[in-house]
Amino acid sequence: MRLISRRAALAVPCAVASTRSTLAAPPRPVLVELFTSQGCSSCPPADAVLSELAGRDDVLALGYHVDYWDRPGWRDPFSLREATQRQRAYAARLGLSFVYTPQAVVDGRADVIGSDRDKLTAAIAAVQPTARVGLELRREGTEVLLREAVGAAPVAAIMLVTFTPRHTTRVLRGENSGRTLTHSNIVRAIHPLDPAPAWRVTVDPALGVAAIAEDAQGAVLGLARVPPVD
Repeated sequence: MRLISRRAALAVPCAVASTRSTLAAPPRPVLVELFTSQGCSSCPPADAVLSELAGRDDVLALGYHVDYWDRPGWRDPFSLREATQRQRAYAARLGLSFVYTPQAVVDGRADVIGSDRDKLTAAIAAVQPTARVGLELRREGTEVLLREAVGAAPVAAIMLVTFTPRHTTRVLRGENSGRTLTHSNIVRAIHPLDPAPAWRVTVDPALGVAAIAEDAQGAVLGLARVPPVD
């Protein structure tokens, strides 16, 4: 089976036939997901905070550009319908009655206003990011290989996320008209994986890749990442 992403070069030719390994589950980064848009005038301060977090080894910071700000005048070139769907799924899980930008979700468990550096930093510090499921992710040429280890908790979902490490955009219209915006770790594709012991995935070498294992409530069980090829 071969699946091609609409937004980025991401293909899953086949699952690797093997048994689950007994990889140890090492300490992992805290996952921070910012829901943002170039069409939202409140988002640039949150994008700046995310860029700071992207430089931390103990955090995986991802920027999801939602599509509901895409209005006549300016369309965010990085907007994804799947980003909006993920944000709405979090709203349901966290008992929120609405979605908003800039919203940061920390480790799938709590949300804060993405531009509130102090509250976001406190939410990250409150997480005890012990991996309950081991994930091994590595590059092999133009492919990445992902393996799941037997863990201490049942996995409800595993997904691969590809992201552009950094990009600067000159916004010509909309609420941010005339501004030059720089974004970090821009999510380009969200790809759920079918259950399997391992996966071999073709990925654009210019993109970073993250693998995320979640429980049924969306909390993070395991996390792995690899940078783009230099």
